Amino acid sequence: MNIFSRWREGLSRTSKAAFGQIASVLGASEITNETWDDLEALLIQADLGIETTSSVLDALKRITRTEGLIRASDLFTALKQELRSRLVTPPSLEFGQKPTVILVVGVNGSGKTTTIAKLTSRFVSDRRTVLLGAADTFRAAAVDQLQVWGDRLKVDVIAGEPEGDPGAVAFNAIQAGVARSVDIVMIDTAGRLHTRFNLMEELKKVNRVVGKALPGAPHAVWLVLDATTGQNALQQARSFKDAVQVTGVILSKLDSSARGGMAFAIQHELGLPILFAGLGEKPEDLTPFDPDAFVDGILSNN
Repeated sequence: MNIFSRWREGLSRTSKAAFGQIASVLGASEITNETWDDLEALLIQADLGIETTSSVLDALKRITRTEGLIRASDLFTALKQELRSRLVTPPSLEFGQKPTVILVVGVNGSGKTTTIAKLTSRFVSDRRTVLLGAADTFRAAAVDQLQVWGDRLKVDVIAGEPEGDPGAVAFNAIQAGVARSVDIVMIDTAGRLHTRFNLMEELKKVNRVVGKALPGAPHAVWLVLDATTGQNALQQARSFKDAVQVTGVILSKLDSSARGGMAFAIQHELGLPILFAGLGEKPEDLTPFDPDAFVDGILSNN
């Protein structure tokens, strides 16, 4: 499937909701204060957040003055270009170390364990050897779920005792990865509310243990965010970034979200690259983030 078609299909809910109403606001009328008020309301409704929305509107007003725009319809192209300029192309994934250790974090229900399985499928297809560490020891179902995926993908899973020390599991997984000379060790951590201090402190401990198991590790910390949670995801991202130095974001359930604007807020306010996006249930639906296709997809209904 053409990459733009896949993104348009995956973002159909987003493009029909708040973003889909932009065309009616930017119609054939002249630009007025009401135009700016309506556009502001739609962008906030689309989950860009107040700070990012204000920044976008300031830029559009500046373009309107410098280019002498009069018709509201002329703003659409400027808006599209402005939104695209706020998304960085994700960096190419580097697997220079062997093993490359990736710590995967996120709150409960974000789709973290399923995302790990989809990433594993992608890496295995790229002929990389993968070992999984089931460090979510507090939720037996998470360990079982990861082991089911490991069996299906023919990838070993290192697990510990129920309610055991997650740091020990992470340590053992890395040691096993070194001994077996695998390319990637991916560690699934316990889903936790970003507002729970003790749980975030425990995540910091796992992060430190990983560094002791292999100097320089983790080489990447990926945060899985549920795109349907909107601005709450931004608060999650801020907390996890402060705790464990998140290096990249994966947006899960983007196809289920009626609002996709939080992608701009994540980059504008936190400076974190979006690495992958979930556009469906199948493993191949976890696709590298494409800023051009994303902006085209959310505005396709216009």
